[in-house]
Amino acid sequence: MATFEIEFCESPNFGERVDGISPDLLLLHYTNMASAEAAIEWLCNPESQVSCHYLVAEDGNITQMVDEEHRAWHAGAACWKGARDINSCSIGIELANVGPDFGYPDFPEIQMLAVETLCHDILSRHNIPPERVLAHSDIAPSRKIDPGEKFDWQRLYKAGIGLWVEPEPIDEGEGLHEGETNKHILNLQNALATYGYDINVTGTYDEQTQNVVTAFQRHFRQARVDGIADFSTLKTLHDLLHAFEDLQRN
Repeated sequence: MATFEIEFCESPNFGERVDGISPDLLLLHYTNMASAEAAIEWLCNPESQVSCHYLVAEDGNITQMVDEEHRAWHAGAACWKGARDINSCSIGIELANVGPDFGYPDFPEIQMLAVETLCHDILSRHNIPPERVLAHSDIAPSRKIDPGEKFDWQRLYKAGIGLWVEPEPIDEGEGLHEGETNKHILNLQNALATYGYDINVTGTYDEQTQNVVTAFQRHFRQARVDGIADFSTLKTLHDLLHAFEDLQRN
């Protein structure tokens, strides 16, 4: 495993974890800013009211801004498994990436290597289950799209970080669409809620369902992110739930 030095730039934007709970969720973001330096400056600016625990630059440099024992302000309005104070139960990592406004470049090899190393380091100190290594878009699907469909979750899984299944190849069937109401949509919503997504189980493919399906695809079925629950998406979700159930039994 490669080693990376961690620099410190303390942010004033933090508080105490509610009820002193220990973090059991690892959340990955991208900065969506012009440079890592600009992002660090913003995250350490008291006027911003945002922060994270770590930022990984494109060149692999790691900056820590908030101690892990403290509650950084990185998740915003969010929910996972019914919990809404995600900041209190999580550790947040920002990856420097300019995002889709500037072409959404690939995450460089050295940056991904640093992320792997940092994640292993964090997981060695905290009891964070694989299924709780998540994207910002997973816990806030109506607001956030980061770290996006170019982030290599499969790579992290192969390194022993997070949960992943091989996505079902895409076919050209129609799938489930916004506006439809049927038992298949009810089953889809139940399955997404079982994994942890915040979704109302109504049987109607509404805007919320489309947003959650899109977030699921960004993480687990990245070849096509369109918010349509086609066979590939449904089968990948089915396989993921089986993998999750296997973890729960072991």
